Amino acid sequence: MIKAIAGTKDILPEEIRNWTLLEELVRKVMRAYNYEEIRTPVFEETRLFSRGIGESADIVSKEMYTFTDRSGTSVTLKPEMTASVARALLEHSLDKRQRLNKLFYISPMFRQERPQAGRLRQFHQFGAEALGSVNPTLDAEMILIAYGVLEKLGLKNLSIKINSLGVPSSREKYNTTLKNYLSSKFEYLSEESKKRFDTNVLRIFDSKKENDQKIMEDAPRLLEHLDDESLEHFEKVKQILLSAKVPFQVDSALVRGLDYYTHTTFEILSGSVGAQSALCGGGRYDLLVERLGGRNVPGVGFAAGIERILLACENEGVLEIQDKKIDLYIVRLDKDEKLEKKVFKLAQFFRASDISVEADYLSRSVKAQMREANKLNAKFVLMIGGEEYERGVTVLKSMETGEQKEIELSETEKIIGELQ
Repeated sequence: MIKAIAGTKDILPEEIRNWTLLEELVRKVMRAYNYEEIRTPVFEETRLFSRGIGESADIVSKEMYTFTDRSGTSVTLKPEMTASVARALLEHSLDKRQRLNKLFYISPMFRQERPQAGRLRQFHQFGAEALGSVNPTLDAEMILIAYGVLEKLGLKNLSIKINSLGVPSSREKYNTTLKNYLSSKFEYLSEESKKRFDTNVLRIFDSKKENDQKIMEDAPRLLEHLDDESLEHFEKVKQILLSAKVPFQVDSALVRGLDYYTHTTFEILSGSVGAQSALCGGGRYDLLVERLGGRNVPGVGFAAGIERILLACENEGVLEIQDKKIDLYIVRLDKDEKLEKKVFKLAQFFRASDISVEADYLSRSVKAQMREANKLNAKFVLMIGGEEYERGVTVLKSMETGEQKEIELSETEKIIGELQ
């Protein structure tokens, strides 16, 4: 039997209902903040990600699904959305139409990681990007949007961590300081951290190796080496969050895995999903658009993992799978071909009025049809056939109260009134 590829997952009908609920909530929150939806292709030219994210990032060096198409172009299934949004902004000159573009997305992403709970090779994210302003209020707004969605879902076991990566000039000076600290300890670092020493020394803070973590405990912190402009920007973000009464912690060791971040960086974590605790992360990326060969367009954004969020909801018991419900089940009392056609015609009539209807397609007994109506949580059952049908009437039964009414078949509008 052919099965789904490791790291991918079928989302079955009973699960889709919670996905839909989450997506509707995301759209509602984004609408409140005046963000408009954008959709980009599933694959892009590989150089978009290698140039935008950075060759040294794990995503580019280890995790991307990259292949050469028939035209000889290297293409990659998108591992993240920010670079794609930046590309779309440049390609369609969105920044020339309006100075500030506030965009959101809900999209699949692809990374060839080791599959585990909350981490798949095809996964889904929602997120937002605001391009065109350096205002720190937008940094705080991103945190408020992400936290707002998670809070409205009912999640409790959340923590927000924020940090500042400053501007490139102060970060470069700090990198020298950090390398000086690590030079005497270099031989004790893991092989991966030794590589990062030259490519992106800040990423050593991300190491999961116990010995690396011990070494980094006493490492100088970037926050202590930021310039006045960066510190002022970070202070404004903190003050906005405080005024909004959003709980947060400053984590001076928090760095993001993508090279394009500047100033604010943040993560929202859950204690309900095990090792993969980050539900979302983001920050400011004032240099990305320019790095892609475009104009100087500052930006800030975040991405949130839908699978991890739904796993946290399941573990906290805050988002129960919604029972399937339909408005009407039509029970056919007789196995008559003409009656079958009448039932189908009636079903189509009701559906045209946005009423959800099901009928029997398996020639089952009346008892079996009633069981099916119960299984589908039908609000009403319309029984058609027998002596009543010969008199030109049908019986409408409320499945909640058990009350039955005879209604003339010619008065189908009256049935719609009962259903609504």
